[in-house]
Amino acid sequence: MNKREVGRRGEQIAAAHLQRLGYRILETNFRCAWGEIDIVAEDGGDLVLVEVRSRQGGEEQVPEESIGPRKRARMRRLAEAYLQAHPARGFSCRLDVVAVNLSPAGAPLRVEHVKNAVTW
Repeated sequence: MNKREVGRRGEQIAAAHLQRLGYRILETNFRCAWGEIDIVAEDGGDLVLVEVRSRQGGEEQVPEESIGPRKRARMRRLAEAYLQAHPARGFSCRLDVVAVNLSPAGAPLRVEHVKNAVTW
């Protein structure tokens, strides 16, 4: 799989994982001038904006470690843009990360959900 296919597959796996946990998926791939929010979900009274990080090739890779200070700042800007575009939502908001490790064939090896991964 190429990089785009790995990302798409990781997002599908992450969305299914969140749904199994009881999250309601509101939107995927929200785009604005700052970039893209992979998954927008509701968890009880929380609006959850999810960044999905996917890597293929084994469990030894740690996709969530690829989120550095610049990506965190971008995620905060994206959250602000989403909330401005959807002012009627009225939820508290948090920024989560779902890391997905895929086998060479694209099967999930590890799915790690980090709540409040980015504070703001």
